[in-house]
Amino acid sequence: LSFLFSTVGSRSSKTFKPKKNIPEGSHQYELLKHAEATLGSGNLRQAVMLPEGEDLNEWIAVNTVDFFNQINMLYGTITEFCTETSCSVMSAGPRYEYHWADGTNIKKPIKCSAPKYIDYLMTWVQDQLDDETLFPSKIGVPFPKNFMSVAKTILKRLFRVYAHIYHQHFDSVMQLQEEAHLNTSFKHFIFFVQEFNLIDRRELAPLQDLIEKLGSKDR
Repeated sequence: LSFLFSTVGSRSSKTFKPKKNIPEGSHQYELLKHAEATLGSGNLRQAVMLPEGEDLNEWIAVNTVDFFNQINMLYGTITEFCTETSCSVMSAGPRYEYHWADGTNIKKPIKCSAPKYIDYLMTWVQDQLDDETLFPSKIGVPFPKNFMSVAKTILKRLFRVYAHIYHQHFDSVMQLQEEAHLNTSFKHFIFFVQEFNLIDRRELAPLQDLIEKLGSKDR
């Protein structure tokens, strides 16, 4: 969340894509404020739970926007190290490689560099978040029937950016003294997707050891 990054200085103001804002005064904005307040308490397992009386779709929507903004910021700090040369394929360690397809513009998965893949991915996510029929921002406008499956696809893809940063760029993250932000952000993300069972376990395999370590600290 935004407060996690307030101590980093000017570097963190550089986002990879424009920040997605939730309109002030809206119910979703209130939910975001609630999320920030509970996160501040330090108990992440509790912070991710659906607040009493709230709509699950809306809670997932608000948090998905927030995770997009966080990853956007985290990746924005290391873009100069993630280049066509250093990362000619989109990978998360030697065993996992990702090829891009979005089902509409690019139907057949293509092999591309990590910066290209992440650009495709973040642009695609942005398009979903900006689609009022998928992510309605107005009160009383219902979420579509396929909302949950779209949200799951978004989160599955955002996970890949975390996985790439951890596997290929953790040294740069350490040099920039950003590891506490990365770890807190990722822990929040993982606890959230675990709470609502939003990403298949197999998809999480590239960071399984880290996920277990983060979880065990909280038991």
